[in-house]
Amino acid sequence: MSQLAYRRILLKLSGEALMGDADYGIDPAMIGRLAAEVIEAQQAGAEIALVIGGGNIFRGAGLAASGMDRVTGDHMGMLATVINALAMQDALEKRGARARVMSAIKINDVCEDYIRRRAIRHLEKGRIAIFAAGTGNPFFTTDSGAALRAIEIGADLLLKATKVDGVYDADPKKFPNARRFDKLSYDEVLARDLQVMDTAAFALCRDSDLPLRIFDMGQSGQLLRILHGEHIGTLVQGRS
Repeated sequence: MSQLAYRRILLKLSGEALMGDADYGIDPAMIGRLAAEVIEAQQAGAEIALVIGGGNIFRGAGLAASGMDRVTGDHMGMLATVINALAMQDALEKRGARARVMSAIKINDVCEDYIRRRAIRHLEKGRIAIFAAGTGNPFFTTDSGAALRAIEIGADLLLKATKVDGVYDADPKKFPNARRFDKLSYDEVLARDLQVMDTAAFALCRDSDLPLRIFDMGQSGQLLRILHGEHIGTLVQGRS
C-alpha cells in the first residue's frame, strides 16, 4: 500500500468501452480484459470502486431526442447501467475477485441498494464496489454519478477512462496538431471550455477539490501505472 500514490480510487468506464469492436452490447473478451486490469490494480493494494455507463445499450438523452419522455429514457439508461454492472461483477468473480453491485434505484432481487457506509465497508473488506443506476435521478449522467460516489466514499482520485489519452485543446481526430495537456486546473478547464465532463459532475469535483485524471484504458497497464504515480493522461486538480 505504501508504494501506491492513491489508496482509494473510483474508475468511471463508459458503456461503449465494453463493446470492443462490436456496434452494440458487451464483448466478453473486452470486459474480461478490463476486469483483469481492475483486479491487478486491486491486488497491488488499492481499494477500487467502479461506475459504468450504459451507452452500449441505451442512452436516455438520445432516446429523449428521438421523442421519448426524458424521465422514461433516463430510467431506461439507469437500468442499462445495472446490466453492465452485473456483467462486470460476473467477469470479476470469474477471475477470483469479490465484487458487489450497489444500485441507486431499488432492484433488490439482483443487487444491493446503494448505502454509503456499506459501500465503504465493502471497499475496506477488499471487495470491488460497482455503483449502478447513476444518482438514481433523471437528468443526471453517469459522470455525475461517478463524481458523487467518489466524493461520498472519500476517494483519493476519480479516473475517467476515455478513447483518447487525455484532454486536448482540440479534437485530436480532426486536428492532428492538437496539443494534449498534462495538467490543468478546474478554472483552466472552464476558461478554455474543454469538454472534460458534464457540468454537474465537473462542479462536484471542483467544489470538493477531488483530483480527476482522464486517460485511455485501451492501452493495457495504464491503470496500474497511474496507481504507482506515473503521469498518464491529463490531471485536473486545484484552482488557478
